[in-house]
Amino acid sequence: MTFAGIPEEYSSYDVSEILIQSIPYDGTSTWGKGSDRGFERIIEASENMELYDIETESEVYRKGIHVLPNIVHDDHPGAMVKAVYRTARQLIASGKFPTFIGGEHSISIGVIKAFYEQYPGITILQLDAHADLRPEYDGSPYNHACALHDASKNANLIQVGIRSMDSSERQYMDTGKCFFSHLLDRQDNWMDSAIGLMTNTVYITLDLDVFDPGIMPATGTPEPGGLDWDTVVRFLRRVFKEKDVKGFDIVELAPIEGIHSPEFLVAKLYYKMLSYKFKYNG
Repeated sequence: MTFAGIPEEYSSYDVSEILIQSIPYDGTSTWGKGSDRGFERIIEASENMELYDIETESEVYRKGIHVLPNIVHDDHPGAMVKAVYRTARQLIASGKFPTFIGGEHSISIGVIKAFYEQYPGITILQLDAHADLRPEYDGSPYNHACALHDASKNANLIQVGIRSMDSSERQYMDTGKCFFSHLLDRQDNWMDSAIGLMTNTVYITLDLDVFDPGIMPATGTPEPGGLDWDTVVRFLRRVFKEKDVKGFDIVELAPIEGIHSPEFLVAKLYYKMLSYKFKYNG
């Protein structure tokens, strides 16, 4: 399996500067299921994508993109998180640029832990419709509703696009570092403010429900409102340009049969983020 159908000279492990680790886990999703099938649909969509990025005037695939074997874990979510954590530590140590694709958002718990341990003081940038700050949900701290709770206690967490949360999560949220979706159109300088709160090193976790469901309906818990494509990529461009992004994950694609635009958006978004990384701080 290769991303975008690129030839082996740009996709073998030895030549690749970029690693894709898929974690097709969907064990704690509480409504729409199917995120365990997201990665295979992203790969399929990527084969129909142009590899020249007009904006950055680059072909980032030439840096080498290697797809690692899936982490498949049907056991207790805690065991999945530990397995992902161990793998993430290894990928960080490889010296290559590690990226992760879910699966549901619980896969990010172990990844983020590996990054904040490796890079003390790192900023975790969360783009998401949901706060995901519960200490536990359905009796588990490894539920997708708890994806950023550990990060909130151990890293500099910046949240963007939030428009759904439980009142109990307020006690775990630093509202000065949360950019709620309904306020963004009233704050002309919100990107400046968010970036100003970041440390130099950043890890990005992007839940696809941050987007308006009009362009991204294929998520387990779509929320009305949300960000459009241009806003998200404009913000990401600035983050990659102004900060040292050490890795990122994209989660929660739950494919809808007969609708191909969501997985194509994700393939394009993934490639765009790589293009920014290697244009500005690769």
